[in-house]
Amino acid sequence: MAAAREHVIADLRDRITCLEGGRTKQSACLPFGVAEIDQVLPGGGLARGALHEFAGGGAGTVDGAAAALFVAGIAARTKGKIVWCLTRPDLFFPALAQAGLDPNRVIFVEGDREEDVLASMEEALSYGGLGAVVGELVRLPMVASRRLQLAAEKKASLALVVRRWRRQTEANDFGQPTASTTRWRVSALPSRALPVPGVGRATWLLELMRSRAGECAEFIVGACDDQGRIDLPSRSFDGSHSSHRSRHSG
Repeated sequence: MAAAREHVIADLRDRITCLEGGRTKQSACLPFGVAEIDQVLPGGGLARGALHEFAGGGAGTVDGAAAALFVAGIAARTKGKIVWCLTRPDLFFPALAQAGLDPNRVIFVEGDREEDVLASMEEALSYGGLGAVVGELVRLPMVASRRLQLAAEKKASLALVVRRWRRQTEANDFGQPTASTTRWRVSALPSRALPVPGVGRATWLLELMRSRAGECAEFIVGACDDQGRIDLPSRSFDGSHSSHRSRHSG
């Protein structure tokens, strides 16, 4: 009950801020540069001074890697150093570079426990002046997420949490309430067809599962290029529109 109550209070605070115009300003957001996506996000992009969650879909490591690359692409489009906190140093540097994130920009902070990751994230967010602070976590309790959200607000820092699971049963925790401003799920789809033999650009299904004071939506996008940019094909594989808005989520 306490977690649910804090979840509602966090939502109300965010609604009030949006009504006052605090987080709806374009300057306080990092746009994706894709109109169909930016227009469903309050303020026209990914809010700075906020916590955002990302996870893979149902295909295990493949989708988990896609979620990490999506986050790397977001971080790549910011300015300044990136702090990436984790317990398993298994990131593939060439893949980060392919998503636009120069590994030389990244400060990796390794901890033995998830509590260390949370503490390192909070300290980095409180420091300020960074492009983004990324943390890899299995679980994100409401109290811990609220602390990260408050730390991000104080310095207008961008907090990005990648939910990574060792066992599929741990994925159930992704449905629990947190203080995150947005929650995304990324699933790998067949790559784009080329006019010649070869492997085309990777394609993802992006599900915006939660957006405070905004709408949920789904998009079929081209994976991050070497500048961290995604794109939205005009049509999806079945010939329908490649974006879909769903119910209002506040």
